[in-house]
Amino acid sequence: MYKDINNYIKSCIPCAQFNPRRQKNPGTLRPIKPPEGVWQLVSMDFHGPITPTSQRGNKYILCLTDVLSKFVITKAVRDNTAQTAIRFLKEDIISKFGTPRCILTDNGTHFTSTIMNELIKQIGATHLYSTPYHPQTNGQVERYNSTMDAKIAALSNLRKTDWDDQLSFITFNYNTSIHSSTKQIPFEMMYGRSPVLPFDHQDTNVTLSYDSEHVKKLQQFLSKLNEQAKLNIIKNQQRYKQRYDINRSNPSYNIGDLVLVKTLNIRYKFDIRYEGPFRIIQTITPKTFIVQHVKKPTLYRQVTIDVLLPIFERIY
Repeated sequence: MYKDINNYIKSCIPCAQFNPRRQKNPGTLRPIKPPEGVWQLVSMDFHGPITPTSQRGNKYILCLTDVLSKFVITKAVRDNTAQTAIRFLKEDIISKFGTPRCILTDNGTHFTSTIMNELIKQIGATHLYSTPYHPQTNGQVERYNSTMDAKIAALSNLRKTDWDDQLSFITFNYNTSIHSSTKQIPFEMMYGRSPVLPFDHQDTNVTLSYDSEHVKKLQQFLSKLNEQAKLNIIKNQQRYKQRYDINRSNPSYNIGDLVLVKTLNIRYKFDIRYEGPFRIIQTITPKTFIVQHVKKPTLYRQVTIDVLLPIFERIY
């Protein structure tokens, strides 16, 4: 009798769709392995719209972060279109730093457009996408944005309309400070030298020297920095994973399983919390799936394990 009642309650789809969940989102953390070197993998994103609009009419910040060194490049822009992103890549990235091997972005139309894909194909880079509504995949830029917002607010004028004037100084400050994850200075890893700050003591007697072993020493210096940064990133990821995984379930799904998908951006109290039912039709990674709506076969979604809720079969 108890088993029958328990099964009947668990298999109630409307109950699952509307009942609030008290547990942590399912799925343990799978950290991204740090790349082998600088400029092997970069992540790019738009930040905004920012209120208020600056005096120059800028509403967004385009941000690109090197995943290994954490070196950040930013630019204040008026819109978040594909044309703006392409111009940023051409003028501020490729022409100054060269072509990165892989570029990680979200699935926004400004990054998935035909002209963006054509550019990335022309320059010989690989375009990687983060899973929709799963910012952990592209977390490099997300973390910088939260740091940047606080500093911009502190340095801007009372009306906050000159925030774009402060952006370059804040970015430089970030790049010349020790990063908590790598325990290294992003500027040093990017350029192979320590930054000379405006207030550093400068000797009035300038002596120019030549070191025939400079290139060899520079390569050794950068190699040591990269290896130490990778080790520190992995240690930091392990600590974060340990905290993240506490009291968190780690379910597994197979092709053909029926699931509900969490409704994002609920506006009203009585809105449905989980949509569906959906059927898993493809496994992309152990934690990323393609699902198809059972009653609307033309509706497909790419989802991560943390937004899924299993449907229990009712036993009669």
